[in-house]
Amino acid sequence: MFDQLMNQFKSTQKEVEKTRKRLDDVLVREQSVDKMITVIVNANRRITDIKVQTEEVEDNEQLEDYLITTINKAMTKADAIHEEELQNDAKKGLPDIPGITS
Repeated sequence: MFDQLMNQFKSTQKEVEKTRKRLDDVLVREQSVDKMITVIVNANRRITDIKVQTEEVEDNEQLEDYLITTINKAMTKADAIHEEELQNDAKKGLPDIPGITS
């Protein structure tokens, strides 16, 4: 029984690692309301690109506010994808325990 659980655990760990590698390629793109800032993050919550239309910038404070808001929105979306994918992998690796996995 214990060996079977350990094998399931190791298998689940491998699946989680595969998922994390795959999530590097899942990109989330978010733009500010005025399209002045574009932020791209992967589903592992890493910023991969930031683009700023500088000709639209009125002042640095506005730019900073839009940048923070846009990054936070992108990270929230990436976090949701990340958590959902890892939870799916974790559920696959659990033995069928009534009340916990079903």
